[in-house]
Amino acid sequence: MVRSDARENRARILTAAREALTADGSTSMNQIAQRAGVGPGTLYRNFPTREALVLAVYQDEVARITGAVPDLLDRMPPLEALRHWTTDLVEAMRRKHGLGDALGPGAHQAISEQSYGPVIAAITALLDAGQQDGSIRADADPRDFLQLTGALWRAAAVPEDRAPRMLALILDGLRAQSQH
Repeated sequence: MVRSDARENRARILTAAREALTADGSTSMNQIAQRAGVGPGTLYRNFPTREALVLAVYQDEVARITGAVPDLLDRMPPLEALRHWTTDLVEAMRRKHGLGDALGPGAHQAISEQSYGPVIAAITALLDAGQQDGSIRADADPRDFLQLTGALWRAAAVPEDRAPRMLALILDGLRAQSQH
């Protein structure tokens, strides 16, 4: 069983690493340890390599995003939940892009493979809820939706963030015919 102080240290390290690496992909492990308020030994005990730390930051982010679906569906209609969830996903993809400098190609592949299943499951839950209440068309496919969202984070790279308008178009395309 992991002691509570060890869990808190790990959580502080992940938070500090996410913030630091998003701002500057070349932040050192020692700078991250300082920012988290832990010694280098504690950092390396939890994350023996820089790549292990960055992978853990990604995994933590994917778990947070995919874990938000039930709460969103409790609080709002499926299409609105999908809008909020996708906006959060796009923000995470933008951060991931900023963190990407810290990883090699093998790690990028590992992240994609590890996150694909949980992300598809989250999208499936959102689409299923909308299909059940009749707001989302029956032929909506979570893989298609995920591929379309890939264009959203790239749309933010221009001076004017076009992602919200593009997301509105995607969501309009998902509406069941009676919803138009």
